[in-house]
Amino acid sequence: MATCKEVNVSGFEEFDQAVKEHKGKTIFAYFSGSKDAEGKSWCPDCVEAEPVVREGLKSVTEDCVFIYCQVGDKSYWKDPNNDFRQQLQVTAVPTLLKYGTPQKLVESECSQANLVEMIFSED
Repeated sequence: MATCKEVNVSGFEEFDQAVKEHKGKTIFAYFSGSKDAEGKSWCPDCVEAEPVVREGLKSVTEDCVFIYCQVGDKSYWKDPNNDFRQQLQVTAVPTLLKYGTPQKLVESECSQANLVEMIFSED
């Protein structure tokens, strides 16, 4: 059975570092609005999508790394010049992507179990 190691990061620098540390491996990245002290994200779509994405992880077909990235607070995220928008072309949260490929789910797509399973199980 394939295993997926989870790495939790906050902010672009930590994300970039995690990608470098796992170079050569299959990387899935999930970008979410940052969570407050109670563990609740400011992004309602992210709250809805997270359990669907976590369930979808069970269908991975190859060993991989799953990077859960909190993008920052709402004001940082809304800045059109933030690093996620500029460097990764991630323009909405939640976003789930297979790093280094065009495969990407954005916003409400991340709450659709069939699409999430597809991104995790396709080569």
